[in-house]
Amino acid sequence: MTHITKVKTGSKFEEAASYSRIVAVDNWIYVSNTAGRNPHTKEIADDLLLQTQQVFDNIETALAAVGSCLADVVMSRVFIQNPADTMAVMDFIGTKFRGIDPATTVTSPPLGSSEYKVELEVTAYRGAATATIEKIHLA
Repeated sequence: MTHITKVKTGSKFEEAASYSRIVAVDNWIYVSNTAGRNPHTKEIADDLLLQTQQVFDNIETALAAVGSCLADVVMSRVFIQNPADTMAVMDFIGTKFRGIDPATTVTSPPLGSSEYKVELEVTAYRGAATATIEKIHLA
């Protein structure tokens, strides 16, 4: 029988739009697009990299709630408000995903508010961190 877990973080946006931060379907874990708002203070840093770090803190906390971790991430979707920030954000993300190497999409659409500089959505597979990995290099 399929087991589904839905995680709410208390965000007013989750309640208003009726969505979950995480929906885990058996071992597949879908994490909603996540901004860099501190869940305790409700503040969002103006600094690009502080905001990006908070995005990862928020995602890692949510993944831990369902027995998963960043190393289980198999797909990421990165949304960067200002295209000029792309290299700085991706360099930072590279430090977080080094060795994990998920499939990744990067885009620069307008985000829900001008205060958001970066948002991240991920898909994880519980147990991917300890799975046997085959790496194929085409070039």
